[in-house]
Amino acid sequence: KKKNKQIKNLVDYVFGVETGLDTNARKNRSGHLMERQVANIFDNAGICYRQEVYSTEYPELAVLGEDKKRFDFVIETNCNIYLIEVNFYSGGGSKLNEVARSYSDTAPKINSVEGYEFVWITDGIGWRSAKNKLQEAYSIIPSIYNLTDIAEFIKLVKQSNLI
Repeated sequence: KKKNKQIKNLVDYVFGVETGLDTNARKNRSGHLMERQVANIFDNAGICYRQEVYSTEYPELAVLGEDKKRFDFVIETNCNIYLIEVNFYSGGGSKLNEVARSYSDTAPKINSVEGYEFVWITDGIGWRSAKNKLQEAYSIIPSIYNLTDIAEFIKLVKQSNLI
């Protein structure tokens, strides 16, 4: 049986499109806000960083394979290059689990290269429903921070600049 794909009700169709667009527009709004918040924290701490840096800038990161990865922040110190991903989850869901799995794959590859460290700064109420995923990721990714303990990371960065 063939389905007729003609639009029967233009109002419902337009409402559906608008709803879809709005949902999509909202999806990364909290992510951008989180990036801005982290940038402000780095600025206030006097930390030099670059944003939206591609892995291809670092030939040593060939361990990532063919994937061209873009990091939200990169901080280069005297003894380490910190490759940082930042996100915020206002709700639970599959995205959270998928990101945790993806970073759990990426972090060990990056951390295996001397002088490089993967850092994940994440926060949000969404993690309440996915504590086990976060705990699992923490056992694989040593450098996970939130907005409460980001001061620990800043202290680490400042110390590695002194070496």
